[in-house]
Amino acid sequence: MSSSSTAPLPASANGRDALSVLHSVFGLPGFRGRQGEIIRHVTDGGNCLVLMPTGGGKSLCYQLPSLLREGCGIVVSPLIALMRDQVASLLEAGVNAAALNSSLSPQEASEVERRLISGDLDLLYVAPERLVTPRCLSMLAQAKVALFAIDEAHCVSQWGHDFRPEYVGLSIIAERFPDVPRIALTVTADELTRKEIVERLQLTGAPQFVSSFDRPNIRYEIVDKRNAVSQLKEFIRERHMGDAGVVYCLSRNRVEEVAAALQDAGIAALPYHAGLDSSVRSRNQDRFLNEDGIVIVATIAFGMGIDKPDVRFVAHLDLPKSIEAYYQETGRAGRDGKPSAAWMAYGLSDIVQQRRMIDESTASDDFKRVSIGKLDALVGLAETAHCRRRRLLAYFGEIVMGESCGNCDNCLTRPRCATARCWRRSCSPASIAPANVSARCI
Repeated sequence: MSSSSTAPLPASANGRDALSVLHSVFGLPGFRGRQGEIIRHVTDGGNCLVLMPTGGGKSLCYQLPSLLREGCGIVVSPLIALMRDQVASLLEAGVNAAALNSSLSPQEASEVERRLISGDLDLLYVAPERLVTPRCLSMLAQAKVALFAIDEAHCVSQWGHDFRPEYVGLSIIAERFPDVPRIALTVTADELTRKEIVERLQLTGAPQFVSSFDRPNIRYEIVDKRNAVSQLKEFIRERHMGDAGVVYCLSRNRVEEVAAALQDAGIAALPYHAGLDSSVRSRNQDRFLNEDGIVIVATIAFGMGIDKPDVRFVAHLDLPKSIEAYYQETGRAGRDGKPSAAWMAYGLSDIVQQRRMIDESTASDDFKRVSIGKLDALVGLAETAHCRRRRLLAYFGEIVMGESCGNCDNCLTRPRCATARCWRRSCSPASIAPANVSARCI
């Protein structure tokens, strides 16, 4: 494991000090959580896996070492929009950064390659499918590479909630550049996903820096699904009118229907899904990011890399496929640390729908088995009568002291069931059932 966080941060090969770069380039007063440990470890040439919640400062863990080490930091990123945002922020801070992706013309790409080889870049963002090409590998062999950062590393795992086949080829990084440090980063990964990340990216023996998964400012609430759209409108009107929020739906048609229903209710809602024209998607995303009080209604195509600190709520009208997906999506709320909500309408139809999708898929039996296990874990979270936060964190192996978190629906609302054995808040009128017959929970 890496050394204590009280150890001095290293001076770099180019003479720059970590804290001075933190202050002068990033304008930050100090490190948060385990950032200092991670930055020290990578700057010293070590490999590692980093699990850090949304808003925890993952990017700094590879950006700062890239400035401290000789050469250019190569960042593998899955989304053009994410690359664009990161590069823009770095350029504004005075860092020489660029991206290589399909949005560039051949002339623009050649200029970026020239700058890398000549040593003019501090950070280069590359799409995974481009990095593994012979041309790109040859270019990197001619350059001085400070480190490789694999962002959204859960995409390498078939057991993860967002598997991307193009990530599998990234094992070539360790084979071609064994002496260059590698840092893999993700918001969330269970033990099975972490194991596959380590195997595929050849990080065996490397330390794993796992931050707390707790987001104490997020209130978790799961309601029995009756009329989900009406329930959503009531939730927004009563608690979040005028706030920015994200509403997740399972299908494109559902997205359009819900966005229209919210608009009819006087809520500033915009749709976002892969079936929309790219110009419409970009326009809606830009409005969400730059205007106040916009609610984006989306499929899971929306979210990765979206940096909007003041999202006050994330709502699910359909059950996600796993706790990892639920955690990642709800984690887009409250990145500014202010009180926020994770609200979901849940019913039996959600389980039936998700099981059908698993059963009808062409995946292997092993994959289906794991998927069903992950779905069952999420159903357990949705149906628990005890603290949801404790249940959520326990899934990731994190133990929380105390019985109540004080910020989930189960902890904030005392049970109103007629029978002492039942914790559900809503039960049938069988309040005078015989002692040997429990009232029926609904």
